[in-house]
Amino acid sequence: MKKLLLLLLSAAAWSQQPRPAATPEPGGANLPAQKIGPNDLIAVSVYNAPEFTRTVRVGADGLLRLPMLKRHVQADDLLPAALEATIAEALIAEKILVDPVVTVTVVEYHSRPISVAGAVRNPVTFQAIGAVTLLEAITRAGGLTPTAGPEVLVTRTQPGLDGVPAALTRRVSVHALLDAADPEANLKLFGGEEIRVPEAPKVFVVGNVKKPGAYPVQDSTETTVLKLLAVAEGLAPYAAKEAFILRRDDRTGARRELPIELRKILERKAPDVPLLPNDILYIPDNSGRRAGMNVLEKAFIVGSAATAALVYAAAIR
Repeated sequence: MKKLLLLLLSAAAWSQQPRPAATPEPGGANLPAQKIGPNDLIAVSVYNAPEFTRTVRVGADGLLRLPMLKRHVQADDLLPAALEATIAEALIAEKILVDPVVTVTVVEYHSRPISVAGAVRNPVTFQAIGAVTLLEAITRAGGLTPTAGPEVLVTRTQPGLDGVPAALTRRVSVHALLDAADPEANLKLFGGEEIRVPEAPKVFVVGNVKKPGAYPVQDSTETTVLKLLAVAEGLAPYAAKEAFILRRDDRTGARRELPIELRKILERKAPDVPLLPNDILYIPDNSGRRAGMNVLEKAFIVGSAATAALVYAAAIR
C-alpha cells in the first residue's frame, strides 16, 4: 500500500512540472504566423511522441489528414496556435494520448498567392508571407514597362451574398503610387489578389512625319497635336497646311474626320488641339508644292545639262 501511494505522489508531482514545448521538425521554416489555408505545408510535432511528428500538407478542402487520427482536422482559417489546440483535442478525444503537447510550424504557404501580370517586366506569382504592399508586389515583378497605363487594377475575391465569392476590383493611380507616394494608394495585400497593369492606350500619327507610328498615352489630358509631332520627330517635307484627326465614335463605331489648321498651330496662331486615346492624326501630302518642286528640279537638271554642253563646245573650239 505504501509503494502504491508513493507511485501516485510521484506521478502527481511529475504532472505539475513544466514540460518543454515540442520541437518543430528539422528543416521547418520560421515563417510569420498567419492563418493556415488549403495546400499549406505544415510540420506537426508532439512532445515525447516522435511517432506522431511529421510534415503534412493541408488538403484543398482545408482539412488536415493525420494518420493517427480517424477523423480529419479542420485547419483552414486557423492560426498555428489554434491548430495546435485542435490537434491536441482530437488526440485526447480518440484516447490516443492523455495530455499531448502539440506544436505546429508552417513550412510553406501555398494559400496566399499574389499574381502580377500585364505591363510589367517580369510577370510573377508569389506567396504573401508577412506584410506585403502593392509597391513591393510591383517591385518583385521588375517594375512597370514604358507602355504601362496610368492605372493598376487590384482584384480581390471576397465572400458575397449567399456565400458566393465576389470579385472586387480597385483602381490605383500609378501617379499617386509612384510619383506622389500616396500611402493610401500603396494597398496592403494579404494573398489571393490579382494585380493587372494594363498597357496605356495609344494615339497614332501617319502621313508626312519623320517617324510615323503608335505612341502610348500616359495622360489623355496632356496629349496634344504638338506633343505628338514632337515624339514623331516633326514634319516631313511637303506636309500640307491642314491635317485631320480621325476619331471613332464610341456609340456608333463610325470614324469622323476633324480638320485642324496645322500650319496655324505651328505658327502659334491657333490653339493646340488635344488628342484622345485611339485618335489617328493624319497629315496629308501637299501635292501642289511637291509637283512644283519636281518641276523646279527637272528644270535645274535640264538647265545644268545645257550649261555643261555650252562650256564643252567652247572648250573644243
